[in-house]
Amino acid sequence: MNAPVPPPAETLRHSLATLLDGLPPRQATQAVDRLIAAYRGATPTHTPILRDRADVAAYAAYRMPATFEAVHAALEAFAQAVPEWTPGSHTDVGGGTGAATWAVTATWPGERGVTVLDWAEPALAIGREIAAANPALKDVRWHRARIGSALTLDPTDLVTVSYVLNELTAPDRTTLVDTIASAAQAVVIVEPGTPDGYTRVIEARDRLITAGFRIAAPCPHSAACPIVPGTDWCHFSARVSRSSLHRQIKGGSLPYEDEKFAYVAATRLPVSPAPARVVRKPQIRKGQVLLDLCETEPSLRRTTITKRHGDLYKAARDADWGDAWPPASD
Repeated sequence: MNAPVPPPAETLRHSLATLLDGLPPRQATQAVDRLIAAYRGATPTHTPILRDRADVAAYAAYRMPATFEAVHAALEAFAQAVPEWTPGSHTDVGGGTGAATWAVTATWPGERGVTVLDWAEPALAIGREIAAANPALKDVRWHRARIGSALTLDPTDLVTVSYVLNELTAPDRTTLVDTIASAAQAVVIVEPGTPDGYTRVIEARDRLITAGFRIAAPCPHSAACPIVPGTDWCHFSARVSRSSLHRQIKGGSLPYEDEKFAYVAATRLPVSPAPARVVRKPQIRKGQVLLDLCETEPSLRRTTITKRHGDLYKAARDADWGDAWPPASD
């Protein structure tokens, strides 16, 4: 009898652990510290940030699990809005070591044509090495390409762009989104869950709608975002298991951390978006649950679910930040 196949997240964690074999912990920590500073600063678009294998190995072990969980959460929300659809091809733009490709296989198991485009050859090389552990990724095409206004894309079912827009100039972001819109049936963009990340996501969202796409998630509508600019930002949270490298660098004792991210999932396909989306962590109080919702109208509203609501109250107590509301009935 064949042994059960472990889930992609588990396989990915195991593969990443082997990357650091032989790399001194101090060197790994220094590489990650430098790279985090580079990503948080003004990133020059003419120079790859990941310079060599040591850079990529350290940063992949540190960041890939968080990118995987954020993209997987976005893809799962998208899949709920297009439940009859499975992508037959996938292009990961600026994919580096390919975290988004792992997230796609976790959402839609099975093989498909996959292409990863990135400028950093060391990242592509390690991505190829890690992907060998995932049977669904054995035939991925890893191509070096400058991500920006000069990029061209072949037609594809799904394009993912995760933690890339922050590295580009505003004109390059605009051109890239337009290029993606002309090539894909579905687009999922993920950025850091910061005010600036949200702003970049909203800009991309607006361009995708102009190009004829429908919003599948997180928004329950394709109208303008009801958040008044500068007053708040829409973002979500994904739980990430901490590796030993995470704990070593951050000095934390918890076995997990929470990755904050903003995203948009859009498609040319017919969609059934959620009636509403929980956009803040639910507040559980004695006999009641407070839910902050983005609704179809569009509008933002806080609703209170009490014990008098019966099964809906039980569902509210189990609801999580980012969930559709109300939950789908079985």
